[in-house]
Amino acid sequence: MNDRLYSVEQVAERLGLHVRTVRNYVRDGRLAAVRIGKQYRIAHEDLEAFTGRPVPAAPGDPAGGRRHTEVSSVVGIDAVDARTAGRLATLLTGAAATRGHGDQPLRVETAYDPERARMKVIIIGGLADTARLFDYMEGVLSS
Repeated sequence: MNDRLYSVEQVAERLGLHVRTVRNYVRDGRLAAVRIGKQYRIAHEDLEAFTGRPVPAAPGDPAGGRRHTEVSSVVGIDAVDARTAGRLATLLTGAAATRGHGDQPLRVETAYDPERARMKVIIIGGLADTARLFDYMEGVLSS
């Protein structure tokens, strides 16, 4: 849960609106806010509910300062039989599907060419998850 509160000016800057427009949204009740002293403060969750999507973090914002990393990998495997390719495809797609709800998305695609005994694996996801799948692949292929 994010306890970050934004000022009207910060919300206006993030949404590309004029400060008066944001104040009018608050006064009309379209954007939930609390009044602290003479100023309004908008909770992060209320801002996301208002926009209908996650609010991008401003540069240097410690509240949303999680760095996003993503790996795109294409692995070519030669001299692999159909049984091993099937085991590998099942393992990788199963591992990608059984992840936690809040985890970064992980996508796995596999293709097998039986005439050439060649398999391609495409993985798109976070660093740690991709490395874990590579370990799984190594385990299946070295056995």
